[in-house]
Amino acid sequence: MIDVLFFARLREELQCDRTQLEAVAQDTVTNIRERLIALNPQWREPLSRAGILFAVNQTLVSSEHSVHDGDEVAFMPPVTGG
Repeated sequence: MIDVLFFARLREELQCDRTQLEAVAQDTVTNIRERLIALNPQWREPLSRAGILFAVNQTLVSSEHSVHDGDEVAFMPPVTGG
């Protein structure tokens, strides 16, 4: 299983802080995002927004990063400050 976490504004928009997906061969962060959208079409806009950051096992990664069984994948909005 892959643990999927949502942070900050994404968590509020999706009304979900975490979910799980079965791991599949050759998964990437992009594949995880597309599978989440297929299961929850209403998540398309928030998860497809420019600037979304991804982390696998608490390390920021690109959308093409490989994901394996037992990994934790986090989606978060870009950090803003002032």
